Parts: sequence; structure tokens; C-alpha cells
Amino acid sequence: MPQGSGLRLVLARPAGEAWQTRGGESVAVSGACLTALAGGAPGELAFDLSAETLAKTWFRGLEPGRALNLERAMRLSDRLDGHLVSGHVDGVGRVLASEPSGDGGRRLRCEAPAAAAGYLVDKGSVTLDGVSLTVVAPEGARFEVALIPATLEKTTLGTARAGTALNFEADLIGKWVERFVRR
Repeated sequence: MPQGSGLRLVLARPAGEAWQTRGGESVAVSGACLTALAGGAPGELAFDLSAETLAKTWFRGLEPGRALNLERAMRLSDRLDGHLVSGHVDGVGRVLASEPSGDGGRRLRCEAPAAAAGYLVDKGSVTLDGVSLTVVAPEGARFEVALIPATLEKTTLGTARAGTALNFEADLIGKWVERFVRR
């Protein structure tokens, strides 16, 4: 729904106590860190999407009924389990191919946004629609990721096919290292 220079995104609130959010709390929605709005209808989560968010994500093309990955923000006191992810999307990547692997998983061949291609390092990390993954065989802006059965079951990446747009976040540590080296 239109809202100022951006849009308002309204989602059905997932069941469970963990989703009793307050206004101002961060929630990753398909990899984009969004701020939950206060109030709203019971059973809903609402977020304002700024012009910047719409420019960096595929959300402008979001249609009702599309499944999204949702994740609460980590508290600094929580155990870190996986890659560092900020929810600050660098741009939109695309799936080039999706093929089954012999272990019940899938391999996705993807293309990163051109400006983020330099962050692709073999065995480094990327985040696709909020799912932190390990980069395999990067070549320019193209790379592969392996999806295990649990990832296919619990995220939207199980439905990704050639042409699917994905919110892309490059490796956070790589971005910081590059910034310090440039200085």
C-alpha cells in the first residue's frame, strides 16, 4: 500500500510468543532489516519501506501471497551461530540455474549485483533473501551455493528457480576490510 515516498508492507504475524514485537524492533524480512511499526491490527506486522529499501530490494515487485523469510534480530548476548549478517541489502541478485544435488539438496548458480561482485570469495559468505550461505566457485559476479535439505524446507530458497530475484547481502567482514584498506 502506498505510504509517502515508499510503501507499507503488512504481513500476517507468525504464531508464537517470539513474534510479539513492539514498534521499533528490527525484523529481517527476506534479508532486509526493517523496523516494525507500533500499533496496527492484531495478528499483523507492519513496516514502512523507504525509497532506499525499494531501490535495493525486489520488494517493489512483491505480490500478495508470496512467501517471505522472517527472522528476529539477534541480541548481542545471543550465541553467534553462522555468518555475520546485518540485513543491509546491497542489491538484487538473480538465480541463473537451480539443480538437484545428490544429497537431497540443491545447487543454485547465481549472479550478484555488479557492484558487489568483488566481495565474492570462495568459501566466503553471502546472504540471499536473508539466508546466510557459503560461496562456491565464484567467477566475476557469478557464484554457486549449496542448499541442504533443511534450508530447502525452512526457507523460500526451495522454490527459487532461474530468474528468481533475491535480496543480496555481501560478506560483512569483507566490506569492512575493503573500507579500511582503501583509507
